[in-house]
Amino acid sequence: MTTRSFLFLLAGARPDGNTELLARAAAEQLPSGFEQRWLDLTEHRLPDYQDSRHSAEPWPEQENEALLHEATLAASDIVIASPLYWYSLSSYAKRYLDYWSKWLRTPDPEFRSKMASRTLWGVTAMAHPEEEVARPLELTLHHTAAFMGMRFGGVLLGNGSRPGQVLDDEQALKRAKTFFATEAPLARFPYESERP
Repeated sequence: MTTRSFLFLLAGARPDGNTELLARAAAEQLPSGFEQRWLDLTEHRLPDYQDSRHSAEPWPEQENEALLHEATLAASDIVIASPLYWYSLSSYAKRYLDYWSKWLRTPDPEFRSKMASRTLWGVTAMAHPEEEVARPLELTLHHTAAFMGMRFGGVLLGNGSRPGQVLDDEQALKRAKTFFATEAPLARFPYESERP
């Protein structure tokens, strides 16, 4: 069995929130030989993203940025654990992905090719019983994976608003037992014209 390294990025505004509980339930099923690294994006905050890709000024990495950049490249599997906020990713998760735009050029222009064939996953808890409302979040992650040439493992959805409520979602906990066991396909845009 090939050793894999999972990077779990917690992107909820509440510690020990429902999304984190669901992500940890899924992570418990990973084989013991798989590495796990957990980073909380609220503790390793990134400054608001400023697009300086076409500026002549230097574009140095901040401390938290360098940590997240290194951790991202060290992982075979990146798991974004973000609650559903206004039908999409939390601001912490979105800001982290915004920095991928920078990493495509600096400090390592090989970022995109290095990320190819790695796997992107999502975990989210939401306060809606209708899973369709999480479709924008799912599409954001899927299209990110497609642009980067990554595999996309899908999004593990759970229902819960009050602290710990996701643990009452029997279907979500059942899906968590096998979520990371599936072989993730290479993400592709539905239409080639959609490629940025």
